[in-house]
Amino acid sequence: MSSSEKLMQVIHTQTEIAKLGLDLGAVMQFVVDQSLSLVEADGAAIELAEDGEMVYRAASGIAASQLGLRLKIDGSLSGLSVMTGDTMFCQDSETDPRVDRLVCQKIGLRSMLVMPLKHRGATVGVLKAMSAQPDKFNGSDVVVLELLSEVVAASMYFSAKYDKDELFKKATHDDMTGLANRALFMDRLRNTVAHTKRKSISAGLLIIDMDSLKQINDAYGHRIGDAVIIEFSNRLKKVVRAADTAARLGGDEFGVVLAPIENSDEINSAIRRIETEIKPPFIFENKQHLLRASIGSAFIPQDGTDPDKVMEVADHRMYAIKGKSKDLPA
Repeated sequence: MSSSEKLMQVIHTQTEIAKLGLDLGAVMQFVVDQSLSLVEADGAAIELAEDGEMVYRAASGIAASQLGLRLKIDGSLSGLSVMTGDTMFCQDSETDPRVDRLVCQKIGLRSMLVMPLKHRGATVGVLKAMSAQPDKFNGSDVVVLELLSEVVAASMYFSAKYDKDELFKKATHDDMTGLANRALFMDRLRNTVAHTKRKSISAGLLIIDMDSLKQINDAYGHRIGDAVIIEFSNRLKKVVRAADTAARLGGDEFGVVLAPIENSDEINSAIRRIETEIKPPFIFENKQHLLRASIGSAFIPQDGTDPDKVMEVADHRMYAIKGKSKDLPA
């Protein structure tokens, strides 16, 4: 891609980000997606510094499966960038003593470019481009990534103008519903799975897909569809426990981490509570809408001890249930 083409793509990125408004989580994900082509990277991530750790809050490409990953701030190149406020190059992760080599090997990266993200004068995270090849990035990539980092920083400022704590809330919660977003959900799921291993306890996972939202959008428009999503989210909040994490994973897909639980009966109880709560029709602008959902589950650790594996199990069961149910009109 030529320099002029890259500049046009950066301008396009800025335009699309303006459309996303104050949804910082969506902005960060859009930026890492765009980074892949702009600097010809194999992966990209935004990591935020939280309580002495670097947390993957947006990820794409070879890093996509690492959403929610946590690294010690003093044991990674990203952490060094946050502590110094400087841009960092890694030409080869196999020989660079500053990097977490095991994590680099797990992701499949050999070189990276790490750009600090600054909010109200403080470095709060990094935008990272990754390559499976050694010595991939150069000075021109720094210019492009710096432009993108400024876009993210501006979004951080306007999303959470006064409060640093509010910044992290904006980065980890769905703007429409107030539920946790996918990044925070994966963070909580990873921590929960690790906790079950250490403490020999159990947890549960629910993957929930709303039924008939497409029909509602097609028949009444997305404004009504959004009202239905918000109502569904509010009802979900009512029935999850304080210790659980309910999230909007995207579109009409939701997830719940149930932790801790004693047995699989508690998963079934949670499903019944949700189904009972969403059963009454939702009346909006004198029109009745039915809130229905297909719910798949996984029991941790019996169904797996890897976050991606248990997600796959619950997702598969959700689609099996959806396939058996009839798509009734809204």
